Amino acid sequence: MEISDKPSKEEAEPAFKYIGNVHGDEPVGRELLILLANWLCDNYMKDPLATLIVDNVHLHILPSMNPDGFSLRRRGNANNIDLNRDFPDQFFHMNDDPGAHQPETKAIMRWLEEIRFTASASLHGGALVANYPWDGTENKKKYYYGCPDDETFKYMASIYSRSHHNMSLSEEFPGGITNGAYWYPIYGGMQDWNYLHAGCFELTLEISDDKWPNASELPTLFEYNKMSMLNLVASLVKTGIHGRIFSSDEGKPLSASIAIKGLNSTIHARETLADYHRLLVPGGKYEVIATMPGYKSRSTSIMLGEEAMTVDFVMDPVITPINSFLQRGWSCSLPGPHLEVFFILVLVLVSVFLCFLLKRRVVLNYPKQRQAKRSVLGV
Repeated sequence: MEISDKPSKEEAEPAFKYIGNVHGDEPVGRELLILLANWLCDNYMKDPLATLIVDNVHLHILPSMNPDGFSLRRRGNANNIDLNRDFPDQFFHMNDDPGAHQPETKAIMRWLEEIRFTASASLHGGALVANYPWDGTENKKKYYYGCPDDETFKYMASIYSRSHHNMSLSEEFPGGITNGAYWYPIYGGMQDWNYLHAGCFELTLEISDDKWPNASELPTLFEYNKMSMLNLVASLVKTGIHGRIFSSDEGKPLSASIAIKGLNSTIHARETLADYHRLLVPGGKYEVIATMPGYKSRSTSIMLGEEAMTVDFVMDPVITPINSFLQRGWSCSLPGPHLEVFFILVLVLVSVFLCFLLKRRVVLNYPKQRQAKRSVLGV
């Protein structure tokens, strides 16, 4: 389901997704997400946080990724496959065959091809902690292994933990957060795949020590997690940098890449609206770089405060000699590549026309040449 003031409409707004019940025997997330959806709809235009989210974020909710596992009350799906081990992995050649993925895995992968999510979280049970990438290590040993956006992920995990009733008070996990590889390494997980292949900043949220509590406990569990779930989604518009990217010559939207100097991580603006949304830790100084093939790169330095910042870019096309001539001589609205083809066609037509004129002149002059020759010979 999608919750927005304009569901299914494209807007220059960030998109967030919650996924519950990845493991069939962990149904708490499934129930809390249904309660969250109801709460947002019931409190829109009444509660400021609900209104902020509905008006400024496209929130997608998948209550159950594994309905067969839920029905069977087991971890795996109908084929008894752990869906959180079924995604392609960055360290080992596993799950590389697209045709071998489970139907649920394929559905998630297609979903991320259709929608450019800024961030997301999956809800699990069996512990109480906010887990962030990386989930695995290169040698399968257990130690802290952070991704390029490690500081941003710790910030996101802390938003959830500190907004929770008691997650941040954990004695096992300082601050109620943990690096996945430091806790226990896994491979083929959905969290790392989201970040690597879709530029989506995903957390794995363990929201209940008891995997399958009594139904009477659900209202309390929802109250414990409600502000965490809301604040995590709201952070997409309250913090970070947001902007749109256009060309200077025609003003068309550009699906440019956005990078932060010093971070080996890139996100992309959408093709249609050219909007981007980049999560960053507040209070830092950053150099934001926009790149696009055929255009000169642009960069700007910012000091990001506690609130979100708008950083738009207008990019200049790389001018080739032929384009430079055309831009000085003509006013034409054809796109760059089409303009060059048009110019070449004009040259070809002019050449053909000149050859035709030259041939016609030779034919017309031939009788005069013969007459001049006869006069010289006295014939």
